[in-house]
Amino acid sequence: MNTTVSSGAAIDAAPGVADSESLHAETNHGLVIAISGVATIGGFLFGFDSGVINGTVEGLQTAFNSDSAGTGFNVASMLLGCAIGAFFAGTLADKYGRKTLLIASALMFIVSAWGSGVATGSLEFVFYRILGGLAVGAASVMTPAYIAEVAPAAYRGRLATVQQVAIISGLTAAFLSNYAIAKFAGASTTEFWMGFEAWRWMFWIELLPAAVFLIGLYFIPESPRFLVASGRGDSARSVLQRLFGERAAADKEKDIRASLADDHRPSLSDLKDTKTGKLRSIVWVGIGLAVFQQLVGINVVFYYGAVLWQSVGFTESDALLINVVSGAVSVAAVITALILVDKIGRKPLLWVGSIGMAVTLAIMAVSFSQATLDESGSLSLSDSVGTIALLAANAYVVFFNASWGPVMWVMLGEMFPNQIRGSGLAVSGLAQWLANFGITLSFPVLLVSIQLSGSYGIYAICAFISIFFVGKYVRETKGRELEQMQG
Repeated sequence: MNTTVSSGAAIDAAPGVADSESLHAETNHGLVIAISGVATIGGFLFGFDSGVINGTVEGLQTAFNSDSAGTGFNVASMLLGCAIGAFFAGTLADKYGRKTLLIASALMFIVSAWGSGVATGSLEFVFYRILGGLAVGAASVMTPAYIAEVAPAAYRGRLATVQQVAIISGLTAAFLSNYAIAKFAGASTTEFWMGFEAWRWMFWIELLPAAVFLIGLYFIPESPRFLVASGRGDSARSVLQRLFGERAAADKEKDIRASLADDHRPSLSDLKDTKTGKLRSIVWVGIGLAVFQQLVGINVVFYYGAVLWQSVGFTESDALLINVVSGAVSVAAVITALILVDKIGRKPLLWVGSIGMAVTLAIMAVSFSQATLDESGSLSLSDSVGTIALLAANAYVVFFNASWGPVMWVMLGEMFPNQIRGSGLAVSGLAQWLANFGITLSFPVLLVSIQLSGSYGIYAICAFISIFFVGKYVRETKGRELEQMQG
């Protein structure tokens, strides 16, 4: 392959790469969409498992008698599992297959949802949350990779963006179920049904979609690119024929083989440039995308939304309802990204998102700096400033979910050459979840030390820096076949 790419430049088809238009014309679109839909249930569980903690924080504090630091670790513990799961998922998927890893994730989702609800102490709870984190981490990198490897370039971005729709739908479903359960029970800490507190049922609701995911996975094929890499050419050919038709399948198989090294299976060592011995530049870009997606503080809203709004005077019920509204707004924003990602490209969406987040985060920081102490010693905002903060927070969520939320995962799933896709995802996924862990663990401490205004000021600065990162280092991948990706 000798195609070179510059930011924003048009991409010409590389020699030997199957013609995208003919491939698109013969594709079994219904099958591609169906199997991608099953895979994205993993994204739904990713979102649900991440968002369900939002409504259980007070219940955890009461049940386990934990302080701010302990609560922060209980909430953030899942992210340690996410980091481990994301890192090893790529390597294990290169060895055992994308589908196999997704099945393992489904099983861990089931065990984690059950165990988190029955936990009687922090240590037991953290164990099950870390197990759920392993599932989330694996699903977070394998779902977009699997979709990218079965979808044609013409609408690969839209299908991969459905992953983010699923994530946000999972978050919204968690927020909605949390709100409904707390509403019926009276509070997250009171008994709801069968003698168990409401917050425990918030976790158990996840058992239903997790079971659907496990069953659905048995009906989808393995990634043809994995099958080629593992020497199972006949199986790969069969899957490619089902996906793209008999004529296009032969060309596609040749292109996949040409993009893989002849002398060995994919491994972490492939991430190094053979000439310099240093990490490939494309890997650093992947790490940068993954880390910046977290440094803008989005998961503070996802994990601590109820606590955040209660800290400035909203009731628990109102705070949980605000979460539901934010979730619904997020779904609308991701659908916007779904429409635009294959039309205007990935890079423009990232750039606009960075600008929008920098502005709205700055407004939130200024708004929260106006908070005052009421007679009970709690922070409160005036009606006008509270309205501005609420509007800015939702605008921030819109900018994130119309850009960095879905596009980062789209790019990580497609930007790496075939030989290093699993390993590149492993390293980038590890960086993403470690950054997530750091942001989530630090927020309760920041809330006490520099309060909301200082916290959101830090996130605003990170969003501002990301504007320049996108402009200088991110390459456009719209319309390119995976076999054209250069490292």
